[in-house]
Amino acid sequence: MNKYFTKEGLEKLKEELEYLKTTKQKEIADALNYAASFGDLSENAAYHQAKEDRKKLIDRIVELEQILKGAQVMQKVSGGGEITLGCSVTLDYENEKQTFQIVAPEEASIINNKISCQSPLGKCLVGKTAGEEVEVKTENSTTKYKILEVK
Repeated sequence: MNKYFTKEGLEKLKEELEYLKTTKQKEIADALNYAASFGDLSENAAYHQAKEDRKKLIDRIVELEQILKGAQVMQKVSGGGEITLGCSVTLDYENEKQTFQIVAPEEASIINNKISCQSPLGKCLVGKTAGEEVEVKTENSTTKYKILEVK
């Protein structure tokens, strides 16, 4: 199954994979060898930690390779149409403007104003157009947003 990413998001994943396969893998191998040099491995906490770190690294490398296998750069939609993956959306929430980019879950970063298309807000926005209002229902509340602009 193909996954769609922004160009920047796809590049970040590729860079992470490259870093993990080169720099991080060497760091963990060095830590494992160093910890093994302490002797008795059965009670060597540093050795067991390095082995756990190596397992996590391998798991992440496999995960990234699977993600990237079917990854494609999404085409940006031009000017004011329907909200789709990759769009930037300006919302009005209690008379305050907020702008978000709708992205794949792997790219989501609230710090960078990138929300997942699978988040409660993302799900409500996809398919809508400027001028519409959406209600985001969560377990404890309902929040209303007005869509001001779609880019």
